[in-house]
Parts: sequence; structure tokens; C-alpha cells
Amino acid sequence: MANTCILTDSTAQFPIPAFEGRSLVNIVPLDISPYNGKPAEQLRAHDFPRSAPLNFSARLQAPSIDSFEKQFLNLGKSYSGIVAILHTTSLSQTYSNAAKAASRLEGQVEIEVIDANTIATGLGLVVQTASQAAEQGGTVTEISELIRSMLPRVYSVFCIPSLSYLRHNGFLGQAQSIVGEHLKMLPIYVIEAGELNPTQKARNHRHLVDLLHEFITEFDTLDHLGLIQGIPPFETETRSLRERLALDFETLNISEHTISPELSLMIGPRSLGMFLLQSEYE
Repeated sequence: MANTCILTDSTAQFPIPAFEGRSLVNIVPLDISPYNGKPAEQLRAHDFPRSAPLNFSARLQAPSIDSFEKQFLNLGKSYSGIVAILHTTSLSQTYSNAAKAASRLEGQVEIEVIDANTIATGLGLVVQTASQAAEQGGTVTEISELIRSMLPRVYSVFCIPSLSYLRHNGFLGQAQSIVGEHLKMLPIYVIEAGELNPTQKARNHRHLVDLLHEFITEFDTLDHLGLIQGIPPFETETRSLRERLALDFETLNISEHTISPELSLMIGPRSLGMFLLQSEYE
């Protein structure tokens, strides 16, 4: 039977499109309801409004327990074990449903389900590390231990102007979201202990760059910085950030992606995401 395989979800965005062990990575999709006459597979971030109205119909649905059970059983026919690495549990029921499905199959298939405590490029970085270990013959236990030791070095930061999306998903009250958007606030959130927590508010876009730069330069060395651009993109801000970082770090791998439809429905299509991988031996 083949090596251990990796299972992740469709919120993952990979800094390197063709990475070692890519053939061992399987992706379970989150379901998006049709919106404005478009089927889910055709929807992109720019299809969603800047602000989510109270009657906003677009919904994001985590894969069901039964879907995960079916996926695990199918993969178990071809692989010796499965390591499922999924986006942070606070943003959907994906991890919870996978864990319940794995418990149903205890003793039938060797499965380890890991809450990555991140999403998008952060999740992609973690999955790439796992796939490399799987390609090199790592067992479920070895890969799980490697990933759990890596997770404390992954940091996820978001600027979320469209607070109505947080209200739409039950993360924020209606009054807070209305006032925040009316005042054109630029709140910054981080994922800490699996939760999406507000930390600071940028006064304007220049101050936003200052705050992001300050956060990054708290680290002496970084292995990677991933940026997720919203719709429209923060082009001026990220260019300014890159210019500053060129003076702070001699070499820093930076990747950039457009926000996915899944993440757009969670935190809004105008959001900016930043994912840092701290060097192991800083």
C-alpha cells in the first residue's frame, strides 16, 4: 500500500503551485450556494458585494460528516494512513465534522485530524510541509508530530473592512458591523488559539502599512510571508510594505494570491490577509 496521504480543504492556497508530494495531497471542497444566477464552481471573490446586506443569500457550507467519512474510506483503500489538516475551527464546522467522521472509523483507517489554526496561505504552507514529509515516507505519527511542532510558528493577520460579513457569519453583532463600516474602519484581526480576535484599528491605509510592518519586524528571521489580496487589491499598501521589508530582511520569500471565494464569504472580499512562517531556529 502507498504512503501516508494528506487531506486538506479548499480554503488552502499554496505558495508553490508544484511542490514536493503534491500528488499525495487531496482536497475536500467547501460548498458555496449559487449566487446571482451563478453556480458555485463559477463564483469568484469579485462576484460578492463589498458589504453583505441583511438579506445576503450566499452561504458557505462545511463538508458534512458523511462526506468526510466517504472520503476517508476511499483514501484508506489506497494509502496506509491519512493526515487531515484543515482550516481553523473557529471559521467553520470543517474540522469538527472531520474529527467526528474519523472517530466513526476508529480501528478501520489510521487517521489524524489536525486543526491548523490558520487558513488560506497559512494552511497551504502547513500542507506543503506535510506533503514533503509524506513523500519522504513519513508515517501518520511522524507527520502529525512535525506539523504540530510547526503550527506555533505560523501567524495569521487580517484587515477586515467589510464587517458585515463577520455579522453574516455570526462572528459580530449587527450594530458593531453597521457602525464599523459606516466609519470606514480598518480593523485588524489575528487568529489566536483558533479564534479570530480583534487587535488594533488602523486610522487609514498608511497607518495600516505601519501596523503590518511593525508586526512583521517583531521577528528576526522569517521563512515565508504570504499575502492575500482582496477585491479591489491593496496594491499601494502591499507595494509600500514590500519596499520597507526589503530594507529589513536580506532575503524573504513573499508570495501573493487573490482572496478565494471561500475566504471572501467568511470575512469579506475586500479583506487583506497576511501569513507569516517564523524560522524554526530564530
